[in-house]
Amino acid sequence: MTRRPLSIHTRLTLWYAGALLAILIVISGLSYSLLAWSLAQDVDRSLLTVAEVVRDASRSGERLDVAEQWLREFLDPEHQLFQLLDPDGTLRLRSRRLRGDTLPLSPAARQSVIEGRPAFDTVVLHDRRVRVVTLPVRRDGRLVEVVQVGVPLRPTERTLERWVEALAVLVPLGVGLAAAGGRVMARAALKPVDDMSQAARRIDAEALARRIRVRGTGDELDRLAETLNGMLARLENTFGEMRRFSADAAHELRTPLTALKGTLEVALRTDRSVAEYQDALTSALEEVDRLVRLAEDLLLMSRATAGPEAPRARVDVEPLVLDVAEVGARLGKERGVAVRVGPVAPAVVLGDAGALRRALLNLVENGAKYTPAGGRVELTAAVTEGDVLIAVEDTGPGIDPADAARIFEPFVRLDAARARETGGAGLGLAIARSIVVAHRGTLAVAPGATGGARFTIRLPHA
Repeated sequence: MTRRPLSIHTRLTLWYAGALLAILIVISGLSYSLLAWSLAQDVDRSLLTVAEVVRDASRSGERLDVAEQWLREFLDPEHQLFQLLDPDGTLRLRSRRLRGDTLPLSPAARQSVIEGRPAFDTVVLHDRRVRVVTLPVRRDGRLVEVVQVGVPLRPTERTLERWVEALAVLVPLGVGLAAAGGRVMARAALKPVDDMSQAARRIDAEALARRIRVRGTGDELDRLAETLNGMLARLENTFGEMRRFSADAAHELRTPLTALKGTLEVALRTDRSVAEYQDALTSALEEVDRLVRLAEDLLLMSRATAGPEAPRARVDVEPLVLDVAEVGARLGKERGVAVRVGPVAPAVVLGDAGALRRALLNLVENGAKYTPAGGRVELTAAVTEGDVLIAVEDTGPGIDPADAARIFEPFVRLDAARARETGGAGLGLAIARSIVVAHRGTLAVAPGATGGARFTIRLPHA
């Protein structure tokens, strides 16, 4: 059974709750350590104060019962633990709460007493942990007594236990409340994304004009909506071009097919001579050739749009231009148009030599078709700012600037009558542009120096 992935707001809630839990655990550990340290410091300060009271009472020679009376003001009556020792460790006096026991005197405490410093120890007495301070009593620079005061650590331990119990309740409760609030906020924050998703589902190929609403806040969600709207605009434009291309292709295919069908129907309508049948078949063959050329152009254009299939290789521009000029010269000779080569700078580009040759040849052939007899078509190549510029300039009638963008669209022919004479389908420039774009280049047209048209291919230098 396929496991359904968690939604984004659920994952955000889990990440938020997990991060908060980790933070609270760290804070709880630090707070526990700080509380334990603070309580320990308070206990030690209290013990030292009591020990100093006992020491002062011992120095003044007061009796133990009087000292105990004073200590009741500092210690809980249930927790009065103190004793007086001789310098050799012999017990002299002790509080009644010790009940026959004595507070131990560790070697470290003995050494501290000899050095005249108080010593703190934690000992176990009747299965209870007791904090003990050992304080020396000196007279005339001589150690005469040792005071020990102890207090059970059970109250401190109970305080820490209650703190742990409180944390055990408050931390999960806080994480739970934060997770619930985080889930609500995540849902609210991602609701515009859900709205965008629902709006995008309603947009199909027949409703590409619809757009996702932009709230106007200028945040990331608005930028996402603007990005999606831009993508929808490009899809709408692409679908429109595809529809126009399909309609134009169907129209271009229907014309020769209609002519072919008419020729065959006329030939079969009555008995005819061999010469008449030959004329009919010749006319039909011309239409078939036209269909073949159109199909090849459509296939070449689709391949060029998808990018060159051949691996990219280094292509020398100069031999490419000379080869195209040689072929173009034969085409121009039939129409009385001279095709020549101008200045050509040595350059190398990356791409498919065959595809680039076809694009450049289409430009030369286009110039030769529309240039009057006696005119010329010139090819040049130059290198500028890391790009290679290959130009084809003719001395024909030129192109109206208003039509400069349309001429690269499929099946666009500015002079329909002339196009019929030349047998073109309006795909030459579209194929050339597709090939150049597939090579990460650009193809532009501008008025020529002599009034004709100048087509410029710009390709990255290798």
